[in-house]
Amino acid sequence: MRRTSFARWPCSIARTMDLLGDQWTLLVLREAFYGVTRFDRFQVSLGIARNTLTERLDRLVGAGLLERVRYQDRPARYEYLLSDMGRDFFPALAAIMRWGDRWLDDGLGPPVVLRHTECGRPTHAEVHCAHCHGALTRDHVTIEAAR
Repeated sequence: MRRTSFARWPCSIARTMDLLGDQWTLLVLREAFYGVTRFDRFQVSLGIARNTLTERLDRLVGAGLLERVRYQDRPARYEYLLSDMGRDFFPALAAIMRWGDRWLDDGLGPPVVLRHTECGRPTHAEVHCAHCHGALTRDHVTIEAAR
């Protein structure tokens, strides 16, 4: 079955989903945020097929979210490091985590906790207005065409 590409749609959500919207890509990014950098560690931690992992890593490198850096010459081995663009995705991933913790935890609570290094307290993602810091919920925004 041929997949519809949303890469050129005039919608940030559609373009993002075109890049990140399959079941493995966000999990590869999650592992990168957990500190995993090497192919074999990604494979073990995710239980993902080698060919699938190769495709996802290549996609993330090609899109600029990860950087492929050689750490050994013979044989050539690479690690995958988050780029600035990749690190900038963390708030979105934390928001997805928060939503899953709230709605999909089966009453067990979150499987991992984010701890803020500056204050040492457990935390979660919240989305606020960049100007007044008020809650950014559907009831408190209007959606307008930018052009």
